[in-house]
Amino acid sequence: MKVKLNEKGLIPAIAQDINTGEVLMLGYMNPGSLKRTVEGEQVWFYSRSREDLWHKGEVSGNYLNLREAYLDCDADTILLKVQPDGPACHTGDVTCFHNRIEGLPEEYEVVESGSGILDELFALIRDRQNEQPEDSYTVRLLQEGIARIGQKVIEEAGESALAAATDDREALPGEIADLLYHTLVLLAASGSRPQEVWDALRERRG
Repeated sequence: MKVKLNEKGLIPAIAQDINTGEVLMLGYMNPGSLKRTVEGEQVWFYSRSREDLWHKGEVSGNYLNLREAYLDCDADTILLKVQPDGPACHTGDVTCFHNRIEGLPEEYEVVESGSGILDELFALIRDRQNEQPEDSYTVRLLQEGIARIGQKVIEEAGESALAAATDDREALPGEIADLLYHTLVLLAASGSRPQEVWDALRERRG
């Protein structure tokens, strides 16, 4: 079975009440949250706002207990048939889909986010941080601490600058990729999120 992730490394997941057939909510999952959901008894999502795994109901107590899971024909959407412990929506409504559309919307809001591959890579780094697989370079780096990760960022920045200064165009993309990767690890180790960086960059536009 192959699951298709979007450009941010996520797949939309629809939660449906297995008893009533009512659609309760739409969330997003990454490989880590899907693993926890399938191997456990309750639904986990990936929170795009917190950029971390999210155990649905951990605050409210309104868990979604997984009964069945299906992948659609294009392998890019998941249907979760669940037994809810309470209202699925944070507003207290049974379902998140309670705003009826009775005409054309008066306005639209565009939600900006960072580069897809960086968000996907950061999600993977957070998975490694949570799961701690033994054979992971990311885990070893995180275990060595922020000082060592910061040193790697400095090293990669120097190598990137050197590649540019010597007009080594073949090596430059790889060096910058190493710099970005280690920078994302530093963010994870520091408890920060890429979204904070995107917000800071937007303030520099103009």
